[in-house]
Amino acid sequence: MSLNYRKRLLKLFLILMFFTYTCSLKAEAKLQPEEESTIEVFNKASSSVAFIKNASLQWDWFSTDVYEIPQGAGSGFIWDEDGHIVTNFHVIYQADKIEVMLSDQKSYPAKVVGVAPNNDLAVLKVEAPKELLKPIMIGSSKELKVGQKALSIGNPFGLDYSLTTGVVSALGRSMRSISGRKIHDVIQTDAAINPGNSGGPLLDSGGYLIGVSTMIYSPSGVSAGIGFAIPVDIVKRIVPQLIQYGKVKRVGMGVVLVPDRYRRRIGYKGAMLLEVQEGGPADQAGLRSMRRTRAGNIILGDIIIAADEQDIESNEDLVDYLDSKKSIGDKVDLRFIRDDKEYGTTAVLQDIGM
Repeated sequence: MSLNYRKRLLKLFLILMFFTYTCSLKAEAKLQPEEESTIEVFNKASSSVAFIKNASLQWDWFSTDVYEIPQGAGSGFIWDEDGHIVTNFHVIYQADKIEVMLSDQKSYPAKVVGVAPNNDLAVLKVEAPKELLKPIMIGSSKELKVGQKALSIGNPFGLDYSLTTGVVSALGRSMRSISGRKIHDVIQTDAAINPGNSGGPLLDSGGYLIGVSTMIYSPSGVSAGIGFAIPVDIVKRIVPQLIQYGKVKRVGMGVVLVPDRYRRRIGYKGAMLLEVQEGGPADQAGLRSMRRTRAGNIILGDIIIAADEQDIESNEDLVDYLDSKKSIGDKVDLRFIRDDKEYGTTAVLQDIGM
């Protein structure tokens, strides 16, 4: 075998080995279908995510200058092509100046359109180029299942457009809003939610909005695998009202309730009426408030114990039921206690504002 022939064989062998090695690297680098799906969701949804910065203005009494003091940062997402941005109420709470950074990495001044502290939601509006205003895809939280994939996009610690993944860990949780009211049917997820993620979208595997990341449970203040999100079905009910009215139009019966701590001392369960608005739904339904006789004796007001056959054990039960189940003009069948006897009546609900 000639020397040239050996050289050609060696060269061919080396080329073959290099080709085999290159192919193996490509095979190792090939993405799995699940990874490709996650990347696709991120690339599509990230352009709808916003970074929100808020600041307060403080007056220097010595120099008469006004200083801008950064208060915090959070996330949000584009709701529609008109420039409405949805975020948490606590992200913009007490802010004098708000800026929103969009996918072009530019900041735009934002104004507050409406807030719903009881639901920890707020709507902002920015004037930005139309091509940047890509609304997020709206999904549903009604059919969510524990164990299904969940993706969170936000700006944790100011690190913009960060993606974390996990699953829906639990459903039907309750949490307190900044106003002290309970938010029900909250989604629990182990997708990492850290400071700065608040107000950002929680997505399903198809890239549809299923919740708004709002808070974490953590002794250290950083993600411990227990995060919470406001379900999108609440968001879909609240946000259009904030855009149209600047507030949530709540329904009620025109009553003031006795604080639960006093009602419990008396030994009753239910929602006890302290005052009944004259001519209001409760008055028209024949309900009575607490009153005092000429002799100075106090006669307890009616105690509502059921609404549409759902047990009412506290003021919060009644308020939550009316907020989540009823609209203006709807009728609600009530059961109440008066003089230790049970009665029934029907009230037609009215708008009572925020």
